[in-house]
Amino acid sequence: MGLSFEDLRVGSRDEIGTHTFTAEEILAFAERFDPQPFHIDEQAARASQFGGLIASGWHTCSVMMGMLVRNVLNGSTSMGSPGIEEIRWLKPVRPGDAIRMFNSVIDKRVSSSRPELGIATTLWEGVNQDDETVVTVRSKVMFGLREQAVARGATA
Repeated sequence: MGLSFEDLRVGSRDEIGTHTFTAEEILAFAERFDPQPFHIDEQAARASQFGGLIASGWHTCSVMMGMLVRNVLNGSTSMGSPGIEEIRWLKPVRPGDAIRMFNSVIDKRVSSSRPELGIATTLWEGVNQDDETVVTVRSKVMFGLREQAVARGATA
């Protein structure tokens, strides 16, 4: 069995992976999912407040989600998420930017109504090649516990 609730450490901050955004993928994602001019038209993007083509924030979050699933959640006891608490797009992501993803565990607790699962509050951070944070996502994730007996005595 992979990662489970018991393995999560409050205060941990782990690097999950890196992705370099290309102009082609920025355009392809935006054409399909977020066709705002500064995402799909290089000339319009240059004339915008961003001064050039930028990735959709949803594209950035989708890439981060993919890294999280492939590098952490596959094979884990993850049971999905009850929701995102906050997304902050702090700086534009441009073609050629290499975004490193970090995942931190902020808090965790065993569910009072379903003692077979735990809920962790996590913070994702996307950091560019200049060590600037470009995006943060605060969310909750549900994980199964390895043993029900552990759940009855576990605390956050």
